[in-house]
Amino acid sequence: AIVRQPKVFLFDEPLSNLDAKLRIAMRVEIRKLQRRLSTTSIYVTHDQLEAMTLADILVVMNVGKVEQIGNPLDIYQKPATTFVASFIGAPPMNLMPLQSDELKSQLPASEAGILGIRPEDFVITSENVSGGVALGLTVEAIEKVGAETFVYGSRQDVTQGVAANPGDLPPGEVIVRIPGAVGPAIGERIRAVATRDKLHLFSADGRKRVEI
Repeated sequence: AIVRQPKVFLFDEPLSNLDAKLRIAMRVEIRKLQRRLSTTSIYVTHDQLEAMTLADILVVMNVGKVEQIGNPLDIYQKPATTFVASFIGAPPMNLMPLQSDELKSQLPASEAGILGIRPEDFVITSENVSGGVALGLTVEAIEKVGAETFVYGSRQDVTQGVAANPGDLPPGEVIVRIPGAVGPAIGERIRAVATRDKLHLFSADGRKRVEI
């Protein structure tokens, strides 16, 4: 295909059958090749990491419909829907349904519905948070992957900030991403805090992103 000097390349999940190590190596090679040839390339993949690292313009599709188009980092930081929020990012964004009117003071009643927080935007601390969210978690699982640790906790209560009452968020699992190989013990009670600027708010149907 290269020697024919086409105007466009179409890649249809070219790395899907490779092992993890080879996928990484070939992802880098494809990116270098594309830059050297300067040929427009359309790359289809279900792997969000491939999408983030290879794309100049990322198109996120769901059941044949476009959910969002933009720069990969912009889409990661400002997902337009809950589908995009959960698809882009590993681990995915924590999505928590809101049940009270706490967040509706500055929004129409139909706007507040789902609160999203990236795992890496949590900090484990006992300090108070102003205008954010603090979740009381019981640690149920730990994944130590070297430079960082994934903490999986079950949620019982919510304190302070924009979601202040225990009834605001129903019980559920929350993933917290912390740097380093040292983390809390299984069964330990922790307090995960996210500041207001790290919160994402979606309407109840997950289709519209609104500002908090």
